Amino acid sequence: MIRTNRLPKDAGPQLPDPAEIKDQVIASLQDMKAINLVLLDVHAMTEIASYIIVTEGASKRHVAALADRVWEDAKKANYEVLGIEGRRAKEWILIDLNCVLVHIMLPETRELYRLESLWQVDATIEEPD
Repeated sequence: MIRTNRLPKDAGPQLPDPAEIKDQVIASLQDMKAINLVLLDVHAMTEIASYIIVTEGASKRHVAALADRVWEDAKKANYEVLGIEGRRAKEWILIDLNCVLVHIMLPETRELYRLESLWQVDATIEEPD
C-alpha cells in the first residue's frame, strides 16, 4: 500500500507558515538595503497578524522600491497579498500578507507615528489603591 500526504478534498487551501513568510519578507527588505528593520512578534497579542515588520527607506523612491520587491517576491512564492496601501504617496506603504503586515515608511513618518510603541506592552500591572 502506498501512503500519500494528500489532504482530503474538503480540507481547503493550506496557508503558508507565517514564519516562512516573515523570513522571505525580511530577506527581500535586507536585499534592498531597508533601514532600521524591526520585527514584532504579535501572535500572542492579536489575531490580525502573527508578525508586523516595520522598516524605512531613505527616500520616497527607496520606499516604493522596497514595497515593490516585497510584493514581487511574495507573488513569486505564491503568498496571498491581501492589499497594498500608500503606493501613490510613497511616505508609508502597508503590505498585508494575511499573517504578516509590512510597514515601509520614510524616517519622518515613522518617527511621527511610532508604530513599534503601540505594540510594546508593559508586563507589570499596578493594582489601584
